[in-house]
Amino acid sequence: MKFNSTRNSEIFVNFERAVTDCMPKDGGLYIPSESPDLRRWILYTNETTPFASIAGALTSACINDEFSPIICETIATRAFPFEPKLTKYNDRFFTLELCDTPTGSHKDFGVSYLVNCMETIFQLKGGNAVFLDVTVGELGATLARVLRGKKYLKAVLLYPKGKVRGLSESDYVWNGGNIYPIEIDGTEADCHQIVREIFADRALVEKYHLTVANTANIGRLMPQTFFYPYAFSRLKKDVHSDIYYAMAPGNYSNLVAGLYSWRLSLPVNGFICPTTDELTLDMQGQCTVMDRMVPFAQREASDPASPSNLERLEDVFHNNSLMLKNLVFPMHVTTAQIDDACRKLFMRYGIFADRVTSSAYAAALNNRDLTEDDEGVVVLVVRDHPVLSADYIKHTVGEMPAMPEKVASALEPTVIGKPLAPAKRDVVVRALDAL
Repeated sequence: MKFNSTRNSEIFVNFERAVTDCMPKDGGLYIPSESPDLRRWILYTNETTPFASIAGALTSACINDEFSPIICETIATRAFPFEPKLTKYNDRFFTLELCDTPTGSHKDFGVSYLVNCMETIFQLKGGNAVFLDVTVGELGATLARVLRGKKYLKAVLLYPKGKVRGLSESDYVWNGGNIYPIEIDGTEADCHQIVREIFADRALVEKYHLTVANTANIGRLMPQTFFYPYAFSRLKKDVHSDIYYAMAPGNYSNLVAGLYSWRLSLPVNGFICPTTDELTLDMQGQCTVMDRMVPFAQREASDPASPSNLERLEDVFHNNSLMLKNLVFPMHVTTAQIDDACRKLFMRYGIFADRVTSSAYAAALNNRDLTEDDEGVVVLVVRDHPVLSADYIKHTVGEMPAMPEKVASALEPTVIGKPLAPAKRDVVVRALDAL
């Protein structure tokens, strides 16, 4: 499989280039330039097929011109000692939980896959890379865990003041680890600005082999496409009607990943989500993407620090506009409807749902005319462990979910033992020089 920029469909790169030099020079984002038909393989899987096997097979099918099937299977096996969880509550309602992970965050899937792919690339071909990311919590804990023992990858992580969490002293570069944490005397926005400035300087990016571990990197986004074939492998035995996935848009990564799965011939009837300013309904009540109206020449470069996958979503719409109006179903939801959905999930099913999950369920409830046709099934995507939003849940339903030990460890405040750093890019350059 080749990849091209959202802003230039004429220049192609391979998977290795797309993940190691993840921000195209034209300011776009890398996207797959082709979609193999995997229907026969997807239909072959069943409820006994492990998630790692699905991930390995899909990796092989997509990038078999770069990695052998054995290497693809090895990458997936190393990346995924954990897997999603599909739970059936009744014949019409399921949840797809992405939070039974080491930190309780869905980010564990993408980061673990990306790191293991890149480590394999460098083992086979030589080279190295440095992740430069901003984090206020679980991303740092995830990277620290996955990078332990890696030989060719390190990370410089920027934290706003007081937000360092989930690290241990053995993770630090100066103690032989792979993480160089920098606590900035400023806000998260200050940290984002530093990363933007550095990635805007191509000489620095090339000198230090910089990349990111967020969804601006297609290698972080790609494994999210595996969630839906995995869910289908568990659904196919019991479900013989329409399948709809309900999810919150977030930065549009899970929705884009679902649409990529659809392009791989995943059996699915639609994706339901709350509307946003960019993803909304037109005058005819059909899905539309508002930013598509702004020419690329009038846009800023894609953000390497706090990415949005809206441009990737636009690309899918541009190529499949009429079809997608009957595949993506944004629904307006109010704050009251979101809170009511949270209470219904708890009262009906015993589910503790954060505000994000509750908004997706509210959108599904508002779209019952669609899902109840032909006895359609709704699969609610649960991205993160509810304990990460315990205050909202306590306020809304009156109870709090229990804190798993592994999540508590990822949230544990960490003292780096170094002075606060000023919000200047020179601080990061010095750290990169020290690696």
